[in-house]
Amino acid sequence: MPLEIITVPCLSDNYAFVLHETDSGQTAVVDVPEAKPILGVLNDMGWSLDHILLTHHHDDHIMGVEEVRTATGASVHGGAPDAYRLPPLDTQLSDGDTFQLGAETCRVIDVSGHTLGHIAFIFDEALAAFTADSLMAWGCGRVFEGTMDMQWTTMQKFHDLPRAMTIYSGHEYTTSNGKFALTIEPDNESYHNRMKETEAARAKGEPTVPSNLGLELATNPFLRANHPKVKEALGMQDATDAEVFAEIRTRKDNF
Repeated sequence: MPLEIITVPCLSDNYAFVLHETDSGQTAVVDVPEAKPILGVLNDMGWSLDHILLTHHHDDHIMGVEEVRTATGASVHGGAPDAYRLPPLDTQLSDGDTFQLGAETCRVIDVSGHTLGHIAFIFDEALAAFTADSLMAWGCGRVFEGTMDMQWTTMQKFHDLPRAMTIYSGHEYTTSNGKFALTIEPDNESYHNRMKETEAARAKGEPTVPSNLGLELATNPFLRANHPKVKEALGMQDATDAEVFAEIRTRKDNF
């Protein structure tokens, strides 16, 4: 694979991701919760940072940007609708834009809901999707700025990606997300199997991020709001998919 990806734990439960395109030697980082861990990975690998890619404006995704920019001279890229509240951008990106990291093409999609202007970075050839807080391992971000309908539209965009896509999300929330998921489909064996794997990984101090889209589609209730078994479990057989998603998200908010 020409795209090497390193998961970088930051703060108490955040993740950043360092991407290195091996043919060109170009390197990028997706989100910068804090500078030190990211600069440490770059130093250990002997890589020079070319680009900083920002998914959304929340502080725990951008706090280290200026320190990393100053240390590396990297250019900063983020969503055009979010530009007014992101660190100064060298490139403003909109839904449908593409971005080159060496030989790898990155596709930008709007995934608003958690925030307005949230974007995800999709590397189709490498089967890598950097979703930050729009789609998380076994969950999705709280709907702070958008609407429930908007967030469900975002979930449908993830349905359209290949099942083999790897999902690089922004937080280590998988255990708590899984406990909630089991309240939605308590008899789903796939949920119980995933919980065992999640607990085993965390017991060894291993991250549960990234995850796999096929696994998310099988176990993530926020992606399964259109599934008849989920609607039946909630007593919402006649509800729209968006209404079911809203019910699940509201229950999670109160969990």
